[in-house]
Amino acid sequence: MLPEPSVTWVAAAATGGAGVPIRELALLVLTAAVITFLVTGVVRKIALRVGAVAVPRQRDVHIVPTPRLGGVGMYVGVLIAFALASRLPALTRGFEFGTDVVAVAVGGLVIVVVGIIDDTWGLDALTKFVGQLTAAGAMVALGIAWFLLFLPFDGGRTVVLDQLQSGLLTVLITVVIINAVNFVDGLDGLAAGVGLISAVAVLMFSISLLRGQGGDVSAYPPAMIAAALAGACLGFLPHNFQPARIFMGDSGSMLIGLMLAAASTSASGRISLSAYGTKDLLALLSPVLVVGAIMFIPVLDLLLAIVRRTRAGRSPFSPDKMHLHHRLLQVGHTHRKVVVVLYLWTAVLAFAAVAPALVGPRIAVPTIGGLLVVALALTIVPRLRRRTG
Repeated sequence: MLPEPSVTWVAAAATGGAGVPIRELALLVLTAAVITFLVTGVVRKIALRVGAVAVPRQRDVHIVPTPRLGGVGMYVGVLIAFALASRLPALTRGFEFGTDVVAVAVGGLVIVVVGIIDDTWGLDALTKFVGQLTAAGAMVALGIAWFLLFLPFDGGRTVVLDQLQSGLLTVLITVVIINAVNFVDGLDGLAAGVGLISAVAVLMFSISLLRGQGGDVSAYPPAMIAAALAGACLGFLPHNFQPARIFMGDSGSMLIGLMLAAASTSASGRISLSAYGTKDLLALLSPVLVVGAIMFIPVLDLLLAIVRRTRAGRSPFSPDKMHLHHRLLQVGHTHRKVVVVLYLWTAVLAFAAVAPALVGPRIAVPTIGGLLVVALALTIVPRLRRRTG
């Protein structure tokens, strides 16, 4: 089982931990943030010159033409962070026991190129979907895959997937998460903030794995991927928070989805069956719970859109103004308040997934309950004001 959270772990985390390179991971976050922030300013000027500009449409919330391609700056920040990790005393060992980070770099390049083409000249849905499959397939080919799956039925059993099964499952999960993040990217700062919160949740979960396994270097990759993504989202937010000076575009939203899928998938292979056993349901289901929690709102938005459009006899990929963020605007929230509310819900769900491993159920359960009440109250405040006004 995961060791019981304690004050000693908090102290260890603050000083670097026994075998847990907290300082180096923090340096990755900082590096990705600074590089992304600086490069995004340059990318903005390039986007204006090449015409990669989002002109306001009827379904859009923004009202002035805004440059895109912000995902390019984020990708550069991620690459520099990975390059730094390969030179750091502890994290460099994570490159010796797997190719997960390289797989993310290659898959990320594919998805960013697809996004650049779409942001600049436009792509039809099928071509973009093929690009997503190609990026996901590249990651699988380079070693990132869900090869262990715990089924909590009939007493619980762990299934070891063969190469074809693991590849198909990984591609499916990756493409779903990519499109979920892409769907939620409709307000200034929304996708970047959701990506940041989700990446931090995966990073916390990865650190808990490192702590539980004595700093096993084979568990470094998911932590490095999550740290680089968190930094890239953090560095992009100052450019993108309302009013945005640049959009991340599909190059950014699809990159966030790809990296979240990669970090979660990489973490799924680090659960030690000999350490946990199939009776430890929470530990074995943790990777699935983390994925489900951080992607709940984007995936819910995606599923509602597919049902809504299909029932109306339209393509599931046809645009409309009925996304969750549009509905919150209609309820009465301002642009910024909608973003903050969705941040809060994402944070609550992400915390619910990782808190039991970090602070224990006795603290986690009441805290999660309180946060849910706060999130619900803030969500419905405008409607209550209308009724009482």
